[in-house]
Amino acid sequence: MDAADGLLRRAEPAALLTLDGAIRDLNAAMATALGRPARQCLGRDFGEQCLGRDFGDLWPAKQRVSADGLVAHAARTKTVAMRVLEFPGQGGAPPVACLIEARLVKDSAGDGQLVWVHALDTRNDLASLLIPFRLAAEAADLGLWLYSAHEQQLEWLGGAPALAATLPDPDTYLSTVISAVHSDDQAALRQLLRPPAAQSPWIRLRYLTPHDGWHQLTIQTRRIQLGYGGPERTFGVVRDDTKQEKRKKKAQAALASERRRAKEIADFSSALITAATGQELQQVVLTRLAATFGASGALLALVDDGRLRYFTDAGMAMWEIETLDGLRLDHPSPLPEAIRTGRPQFIPDREDYIRRWPHGALISWLSRIGFDYAVSITPLSETSNQPLGAWTVFYGSGHRPSLDERTLMGTLADLAGQAVRRIRLQQARVELATALQQTMLPTLPEHLAGLEVAARYRPSRDGLDIGGDWYDAFVMPDGAVALEIGDAQGHDVDAAAAMGQVRASIRAIAAHEPDPATVLTRTNELLVTMQAARFASCTMLRLDPRDGQVTGASAGHVPLLCARRDGSHSVRELPGGPVLGVVPDTDYGEETFTLDRDSALVMVTDGLVEGPGLTLEAGLERAGTLAGAALHDGLNAEETADRILDAAVAVDHLDDVAVLVIRRT
Repeated sequence: MDAADGLLRRAEPAALLTLDGAIRDLNAAMATALGRPARQCLGRDFGEQCLGRDFGDLWPAKQRVSADGLVAHAARTKTVAMRVLEFPGQGGAPPVACLIEARLVKDSAGDGQLVWVHALDTRNDLASLLIPFRLAAEAADLGLWLYSAHEQQLEWLGGAPALAATLPDPDTYLSTVISAVHSDDQAALRQLLRPPAAQSPWIRLRYLTPHDGWHQLTIQTRRIQLGYGGPERTFGVVRDDTKQEKRKKKAQAALASERRRAKEIADFSSALITAATGQELQQVVLTRLAATFGASGALLALVDDGRLRYFTDAGMAMWEIETLDGLRLDHPSPLPEAIRTGRPQFIPDREDYIRRWPHGALISWLSRIGFDYAVSITPLSETSNQPLGAWTVFYGSGHRPSLDERTLMGTLADLAGQAVRRIRLQQARVELATALQQTMLPTLPEHLAGLEVAARYRPSRDGLDIGGDWYDAFVMPDGAVALEIGDAQGHDVDAAAAMGQVRASIRAIAAHEPDPATVLTRTNELLVTMQAARFASCTMLRLDPRDGQVTGASAGHVPLLCARRDGSHSVRELPGGPVLGVVPDTDYGEETFTLDRDSALVMVTDGLVEGPGLTLEAGLERAGTLAGAALHDGLNAEETADRILDAAVAVDHLDDVAVLVIRRT
């Protein structure tokens, strides 16, 4: 071994290195195995050169540390070192796994030493190449098998002991393994054993083991040439994800359950927040409460004039509720106490109930509390607030609510209490608005010779049941009939006040100024002078019932409709000016026309003929068609007004609506 040239005259890759790993010389096999043709390494005219370079730099990145470590170990310890390294595959060929030896040799050119690195011939001892692969698989808790395409056979190499049981024998034919793979996954396994690239992606297979049923396996394959000039084989790395998959499915089921529960709670909260009436609130509580908390029944108690009114779902019989209805707040039983004190009560069993409320033992649902039954009572408000009520949840089948459940129930009960307060406040406002509305809407004159007058009003669907729309009809001093319809800005109490102000002004002025244009001019001057906070649109007519002469004017209001007995109709745009209360010194125009017998004038506000889904022109056409059809069908003014009001449904407008119909008989 003294002659350095002899060390390189080998068929297998070999190289001579300095002790610090620099290349002194290498043979063509080593240069080729590392993807560096000999002429690139040895000829100075062929670009990159290998001589003098660090040996580890010639290896693929993932092999450099191992290559450097092999050389350093031999140089430092002066012993023979061996390590399995992979030469990169050339031209699409798989990588070559070789057992590389490094040992010290004498430098024939001097007194120093060199490191001789060369690949050992392991064709008769392939097992020595497989040891590092087995150790790596076992350390990673993976299984390792080797597939020979020529023999159609799989050999189990070892790794994680638990995975050894997935194969019936250490040496197994491919057909036996495929028969244990789920039919839907067999094609994937065959493709895995002949991957187009040197390394396949990870795939999942369902595999039936002889001892404990189906397993979920995840497999990756890699083609490798075993030794320089050795055979090509396919390594299979397998991971058993069965337990992990079960844990994952369990976690996914738990997550899905939590998401469903979170959605139920969110829907419950949203329904409580949006409940607009007492009936809606009762429906929300009695349909959702028990289901949300896994209970068998629920009861809602509300305080009404110092006594309790009860509502229940199907979890309690009506006869039980009837015995409770009207219970006073000072009754010595848990539900009134929870409402009085604002403290939730939990009753786990009958014994606890009797001990805490000995005088309340006659309550009918006491008989329902037993070893397997419990009751949770949550007030709808704290003691600092006015007592509103409470809800009661009945648990069966040994269920006991956790602290988190009770806390959540308290949060939802607080939302329910807020809903009760909001609904009651809204009800009070509605009652006030209804009373105010009754005083605002005028009484139409009756028994007008030759005329029928009818009006309809529908409040806004947004805010209070009152708004700025109005209508009016009254007999003027000269016997003519004044008719007006208008819309003050907004639909609230302020709008109602503005509406009343405008209507009263028009009535007062019309007593001295019979012409509609003059009435609108004077009313506008009054509102501008008063600096009214709201503007108003208006149409005013003066109708002489004797000859049907009509004089009309408009202050920025929607056009007038004229319907006839033959079913036809027309739209009349009256002269006039801008809305009232905005532009000072405005003179309003007017025009006079004749209302024929068996014809009707229809005055409307914009909420009936204009909205998000309907243009003003289309809305007027629809209302006019309905009015003409009503007269053609022989309907009177009252029936015609009802039919026209039905058109408001198609407009989808939140505004209030007014209709005034004048029919000449």
